[in-house]
Amino acid sequence: MKRGFLAVVVVLAAALSLSFPPVGAAGTKDEYKMSIVVGPKGPWGESAQKFADLVRERTQGRINIKCYFAGQLFAGKQTNEFLLMRQGVIDFALASTINWSPQVPSLNLFALPFFFEDYQQLDAVKNGAPGQELFRQIEEKGVVGLAWGENGFRELTNRKHAVNSPEDLQGLKVRVVGSPIFIDTFRALGANPINMNWGEAQTAFQQGTVDGQENPVNAVIIPYQLWQVHKYISIWHYAIDPLILGVSKKTWESFSAEDQAIIKQAAADACAWEVAQARKGLEGDMPALQTLRDHGMKVTVFTPQMRAAFREKTRSVYDEWRKKIGEDLVAQAEKILGR
Repeated sequence: MKRGFLAVVVVLAAALSLSFPPVGAAGTKDEYKMSIVVGPKGPWGESAQKFADLVRERTQGRINIKCYFAGQLFAGKQTNEFLLMRQGVIDFALASTINWSPQVPSLNLFALPFFFEDYQQLDAVKNGAPGQELFRQIEEKGVVGLAWGENGFRELTNRKHAVNSPEDLQGLKVRVVGSPIFIDTFRALGANPINMNWGEAQTAFQQGTVDGQENPVNAVIIPYQLWQVHKYISIWHYAIDPLILGVSKKTWESFSAEDQAIIKQAAADACAWEVAQARKGLEGDMPALQTLRDHGMKVTVFTPQMRAAFREKTRSVYDEWRKKIGEDLVAQAEKILGR
């Protein structure tokens, strides 16, 4: 009787072990969806695929992340990406802070006009208390930040004339990101900011109906060969565009602690590679700018004095947006930057 009872217990235990997977495996899916705004080429897209490949390799194929490039998962509206992640519809994303800023206003810290002077300042803020606070805030809203990537400093190109002072921007029609802080900044400088999608913008540049645009050198200006439509570029570092590799909190909590550690390390490795590529040739004497010169562009690299004039012109934007971003967060960043 006793022996028969033990046999039944053993059989039941075996059945239960098959019915209920180990903790962390219960939520494992055949495919995890990863959203990327851009296409597969260039540092941004390539690093997303690198992350997916590293996770697959390091989990022996148990976790399969598929990259959906060119905004396939949010039907053309980039600002929907964060909302879809909160809901768990999108599992992972490598996204610009600009696109998540409507839901997380504090991410506009990186768009404060002429706030960051170089990459060292950016790294100090990302890796310090402000960066930790931003990751805490996005997690509070349903997305876990895994690592920082980078799109780059946003520089100005145009077809009309060199921009050396705020006066040179008067009346210039400039295609800008649709975020309100970018529109406010260009209006303060006397320009005419125009928001349109990138495909429309390229046509407008060719037709001459829009004079200029602002984007990173390695991510957009060189790959899209903007020297074909714009002769002038100002390296003014007016805003920086970090990326965040994040995961839906719902998805994150379905992984075991072991898998979470693997995913986080893969994110760190992929983003470290991506940051290096985004900055390639744009530090020190900036040899990447020679590519622009070789294709006929007139390159103006701003001095601290030139930046100071633009910073003063956009002071009202800075004062207004520091309140929306959060006084304490901006003050923390200012302290790190020695201001």
